[in-house]
Amino acid sequence: MQEKFDIIRVPYVKDVQQVEHIIKEAKEHNAVVCYTIVSPELCQTIADKAMEHDVEVVDIIGPMLKAIEKTSGLIPKNQPGLIHSLDHEYFKRVEAIEFAVKYDDGKNPWGLLKAEIVIVGVSRTSKTPLSMYLAHKQVKVANVPLVPEIQPPEELFKIPAKKIVGLLIDPYKLTEIRTERLKAMGLSDGANYADMQRIFEELEYAKAIMRRLHCTIIDVSNRAIEETAGMILDYIRKNNLSK
Repeated sequence: MQEKFDIIRVPYVKDVQQVEHIIKEAKEHNAVVCYTIVSPELCQTIADKAMEHDVEVVDIIGPMLKAIEKTSGLIPKNQPGLIHSLDHEYFKRVEAIEFAVKYDDGKNPWGLLKAEIVIVGVSRTSKTPLSMYLAHKQVKVANVPLVPEIQPPEELFKIPAKKIVGLLIDPYKLTEIRTERLKAMGLSDGANYADMQRIFEELEYAKAIMRRLHCTIIDVSNRAIEETAGMILDYIRKNNLSK
């Protein structure tokens, strides 16, 4: 009949006192200590205390690190807690992406008050892809389209001006982009959406709203999304907007 035994996990072992306590407890219960400690100092302490108290210990991660070091020529950092740091960054990025999707294209005005940065502009100024790019940089972004026939949400005017970025674009460049968009959708390029007069009206309306908001404005006419995102990230850092 197979006997049962307990497995006790002790996370976040960071000092000599913890090691001594664990080894003594293992001695009392005739237990084996298996460890994944990366700190050379603590590993040596475990070896010394195990020998002192005649406790069987097994280094699980040490041989693997040495094998990788030998094969790759890379020196391990031997810094505990790095995985937890990566986990925090990962979850912060996921949270920012979910936020960008939820509050994209003015879907929910309440999100504007919770955003780290709010992007405004007319259609096809890359608000959504820019929001997603920034979200991958762990920034919570909401965006609002500016359309003459639709009044911007009241929440937009309750946000501090420094948290809003307006996107403008050359009208001729915008005409090209919208015309290609219509063609991709199988629609006539003569639609009002790509009409030059209509675009002029939209841009003038957008400029008027941005003046009311007193927000920072970026001309995206000849800029890649990465470049515009870089400018916004610099702006966020300078104004301490990141949470």
